[in-house]
Amino acid sequence: MHYTGEVYRHPMEAYTPLLEVTIGCSHNKCSFCTMYRKTPFKMSPLEHIKEDLEELKSYGGHIDRIYLVNADPFVLSAEKLIIIGELINSYFPEIKTITGYASIKNIKNKSVDDLKKMRALGFNQFHIGLETAYDPALKMMNKGFTNAEAYEQLDKLEQAGIEYDALLMLGVAGRDAGIDNTKATIDLLSRYKPYMISIMPTSVTPGSELEEICNSGDYVELTEREMLLEEIKFLEALDVDDDCFFFGSHNFNLVPVSGEMKDRNIMIYKLKFALKTLSPKILDSTKPRGSI
Repeated sequence: MHYTGEVYRHPMEAYTPLLEVTIGCSHNKCSFCTMYRKTPFKMSPLEHIKEDLEELKSYGGHIDRIYLVNADPFVLSAEKLIIIGELINSYFPEIKTITGYASIKNIKNKSVDDLKKMRALGFNQFHIGLETAYDPALKMMNKGFTNAEAYEQLDKLEQAGIEYDALLMLGVAGRDAGIDNTKATIDLLSRYKPYMISIMPTSVTPGSELEEICNSGDYVELTEREMLLEEIKFLEALDVDDDCFFFGSHNFNLVPVSGEMKDRNIMIYKLKFALKTLSPKILDSTKPRGSI
């Protein structure tokens, strides 16, 4: 298999075969992220994609889900993705889902008709790095899209029948904007309901632009206690389907909680129990620098 540089995938995709179709990240400018800074973005040669599909096929077995890497393979044009989708279907006629990380920016260059054609090939679930729907935080984190654009592009996914996982960051707006950040994000998710919500705390990575913003005082990190309180408020106010899966069990989450939203009260109880029982030394500290 051809895997170049850093390779990341969603924790819930741990057993999904990975197919490299791009290398690095096309945006590579998020203030909090240094994951792909040393890897120039480019598309994988089609020949490499074919060779990898042949290798996957040679292992035998039933493959009905494939995860595209690296950071945002859906930045490719609809035409290129359709070619890749047709190739995947030719090797694995049983394929049901072609997924991977995506951005709001990735959807802009695709029409609803493009997205419908992609969905027919199995592109029916995206893991979208929203982080937040609060404009000041989006700008600070240099996400490359606005709240209004998130509404516009998610509407296109809804029209095409494509589901999405909302990747969110606790504390992304800083200490003084948590309420506004939570409300803006809940409003977006309540309108365009995700099939899954993946949430993890914001961490200041050495060498990132966020570290500079933090050192200047323009961004104030949340303590672990404040992160848990924000997560509780988020869970309490979310208006999504009962079968929406809440994934709060990333390695960086102090208190891992996951489950369908119909069981939100159990998750809220666990978070509140942690607030009562964990050491104040832990709860009143911030994430160690370099934890990402």
